[in-house]
Amino acid sequence: MRPARQVADQVDVKTGQIVRYAPATRINHWIVAISFVLLTLSGLAMFWPPLFWLANLFGGGDVTRALHPWIGLVMAAAFFLFAVKVRHDNRLQKADREWLKRVGEVMRNQEENLPEVGRNNAGQKLVYLVALICMLVLLVSGLVIWRAYFTAYFPIDVTRLAALAHALFAFVLILTIVVHVYAGIWVKGSLRAMTRGTVSLGWAWKHHRAWFREVTRHTNGK
Repeated sequence: MRPARQVADQVDVKTGQIVRYAPATRINHWIVAISFVLLTLSGLAMFWPPLFWLANLFGGGDVTRALHPWIGLVMAAAFFLFAVKVRHDNRLQKADREWLKRVGEVMRNQEENLPEVGRNNAGQKLVYLVALICMLVLLVSGLVIWRAYFTAYFPIDVTRLAALAHALFAFVLILTIVVHVYAGIWVKGSLRAMTRGTVSLGWAWKHHRAWFREVTRHTNGK
């Protein structure tokens, strides 16, 4: 029996497209993406005085401070739901080490001699892992420094440490997502997967050949 995660991996022979992400997965992804942008803007407004003007986008400083943690909960819920769903595709394997060693060839658009890539390449798997760790730390530290509800239950030293960890891991996550977005733009055809849900057969063959073989094998075996 095919795993549930492969339900979306269907080939449309007429259009020459593979359904890479189902609508529910794309909606979940965009909830995370939009929440991330809102959290970044509101977080920077509160963290760095020269950027406090960003608070005007949310209706002022008080509103920004009140909204930030609630948006964080929305992002955390959507992210962890997404993370659980795609966990099987993000397990690091031996071939991923070789891919990482030769990532320069990927940047030069010379992937022909690299190990065949499954649904996700090693770069995507690392983004997943870093984002997962960051989100766990941000969720826990964010609850600790949420003054309206939880801060009073923790010693001041714990609160200060949580605030430091929150800022540090937020910075790491922002850098990670910037790289993630840049890679999505760099690899032509990738953005289509999260907007329309499909990629071309040629794209799948070039960038995720092992996944291409798996999908077409299942399709031909129907």
